[in-house]
Amino acid sequence: MASDEGMTTTRIDSWIWSVRLTKTRSLAAAACRAGHVRVNGERVKPAHAVRTGDEVRLRHAGRERIVVVSRLVRKRVGAPVAAECYIDNSPPAPPREEVALLAVRDRGTGRPTKRDRREMDELRGRTGLGPERN
Repeated sequence: MASDEGMTTTRIDSWIWSVRLTKTRSLAAAACRAGHVRVNGERVKPAHAVRTGDEVRLRHAGRERIVVVSRLVRKRVGAPVAAECYIDNSPPAPPREEVALLAVRDRGTGRPTKRDRREMDELRGRTGLGPERN
């Protein structure tokens, strides 16, 4: 397996990539250089040594991941093994906003009338915009 029992430290960028928190090691290193990675509350460079028990905070893809290192790995591992390498203390991901389906008009019906536009605005939740209607 890719874990080394005698290993006490590993690079933070390598560990983040190995446990599949980022897609590539270069993305992990770039996140470190940009200040998006903190180990025990401190911003770190890509070569920072991480140990078992350290808290790693990673801002990536619009959310913050908070993980505690439970096992060090040297090479990238599969998802089931990667999940065993850290304890995830991240807040739950925000629900995906349901994308409203765009209204599809039949071909040849022409431009929507004022009434049609008002109905579409109501469906999209844009009521109350502009001057008041009686």
